[in-house]
Amino acid sequence: MPADKQGVDRWLSLLIELEDGPGALEKALHHFSVAGVNLTHIESRPARDGRFDFYVDCEGQRGDPAIEAVIAALEHESETLLVLDQRTVPWFPRQVSELDRIASHTLDAGAELEARHQGFKDPDYRARRAMIDRLARNHVHGAPIPRVDYTEQEIETWGIVYRKLAELHQQRGCAAYLEAFEHMARACSYAADNIPQAAEVSAFLESRTGFRLRPVAGLLAPRDFLNGLAFRIFFSTQYIRHHSAPLYTPEPDVCHELIGHAPMFADAAFADLSQEIGLASLGASDAEIEHLARCYWFSVEFGLVREQGDLKAYGAGLLSSYGELEYACAGQEAELRDWDPAAAAEQDFPITEYQPVYFVADSLQDAKARMQAYCRTLARPFYARYQPATESIWVDRAVRRASSSRR
Repeated sequence: MPADKQGVDRWLSLLIELEDGPGALEKALHHFSVAGVNLTHIESRPARDGRFDFYVDCEGQRGDPAIEAVIAALEHESETLLVLDQRTVPWFPRQVSELDRIASHTLDAGAELEARHQGFKDPDYRARRAMIDRLARNHVHGAPIPRVDYTEQEIETWGIVYRKLAELHQQRGCAAYLEAFEHMARACSYAADNIPQAAEVSAFLESRTGFRLRPVAGLLAPRDFLNGLAFRIFFSTQYIRHHSAPLYTPEPDVCHELIGHAPMFADAAFADLSQEIGLASLGASDAEIEHLARCYWFSVEFGLVREQGDLKAYGAGLLSSYGELEYACAGQEAELRDWDPAAAAEQDFPITEYQPVYFVADSLQDAKARMQAYCRTLARPFYARYQPATESIWVDRAVRRASSSRR
């Protein structure tokens, strides 16, 4: 987005009311072309008595000679001309460095989660978690991802999960997952007796699809977590589940992140699907965030795909859970629905038990295409695009980010 030396966005939004008639809009827009003013967004709405309202966003500010020339010309031709205030939207990061503001705002576990988590009753485990959490909370953009020297007990827990899932993945994992995991195992030292370092996994993913891992100390609010995906950043924990229950965890941990999520981010279609959800979350209303979080849940976490007539998993919640992976792909007890983001957006889900409903895509490309189509139907306050060269978000109209006391 263009900005002046003080960093203020140089966008202008206009409301132009015109009489409906052949060439009316073309004539009005011609003034922008003559003055060399770039248009970024146009909307039209019927007004009254044969008139139409046109909402136009363009590059520039009041006081710019080109902008003043356009306004002067339009004032003579339009029924009404208003310079609109910037739209105020929920705060969202515009630069990748601004993810530093949200990465440390993790959610409390809650009574239900604590009751199911053996680690909350183990002071040694809690102390170890606190140490790893500090590494994540102290991390800032641009710094190397901190290394965690895992203990023998932690590696043993990882090994139980790794070996248990390895054989089932060959039967139930989707082709993209299996292909990526094979490469990652070699490049990042995945093994039953070694927990890969997040820095190595992140570098591998960045070389494949541009996605990177970012350390986080626990669960983030849905808005914050999804906002990260817009930058092709995945917030990833580095601690491991309690050793007393190696095949169950009520929260994400390093097994869930590196065995479940990371390999799928090496697939281009899956990476694009994830970023699409993230871009749609920027500046979205609370209601739309809830809808997008459900879409994320039923795809990135618990998505299934049809491959050669069989059900295969691409969601990390399945690929990191031996029991639920078998349960979902068997397709006998749970309800299976065709992947439809609009339906998924309205579907409630449990967090600490197997899912009663799964959505099945025809392919990962199909999953992405349907998500993109759904996002185009959302009443978004602006269109956002990620700019990799500057690691920033471009938006097509003037917006003001609401202040937030915790940022």
